[in-house]
Amino acid sequence: MERIPTVLTPLRPVTLSGGEDGPMEPSETSPAPAIAYAGFRIRTAASLIDSVLMLIITAPLPLLIVVVPDETAVLVVSTVVSALVVILFWRWKQGTPGKLMLRLRIVDAGTGGEPGLRQWCLRYVGYILSTLPLLLGFLWAAWDPRRQGWHDKLAGTVVIHVPRRATGAGNAGAGPP
Repeated sequence: MERIPTVLTPLRPVTLSGGEDGPMEPSETSPAPAIAYAGFRIRTAASLIDSVLMLIITAPLPLLIVVVPDETAVLVVSTVVSALVVILFWRWKQGTPGKLMLRLRIVDAGTGGEPGLRQWCLRYVGYILSTLPLLLGFLWAAWDPRRQGWHDKLAGTVVIHVPRRATGAGNAGAGPP
């Protein structure tokens, strides 16, 4: 049985139209191209990549216990550093290194555009909430029609596959003769 990818449809389909000499303007008449949601397995793979990278970044932080003997303070610093790294990466690249390596991006679920800082922060809080009931919030993406985990639903985001860029004119003659 062939799997059909789930797609993101914009709230208002928009295409560009215009005459030969006129500027291209948005038109409400034709649907925009569909965007495929990222499924549970590829998101899990991205998470595993991110976990290894985060471990490398935060592994030295427990050494702070030598300077700050309070274990709680070290835990708080570790948590804050992790949160800042993740949120800053989301804000900068619309994804973590694992998502970027697998050609995934986090977008606003309603518009398909870049989420705002409020959505990024809500998404991180959603990560915490998604882990509490035995990771059910993350597993939710496996059967949700839009492949959203609880953190996505809370923040109003979805994770999509980024289409490969079309080859430019510089590659027009590339390939076998």
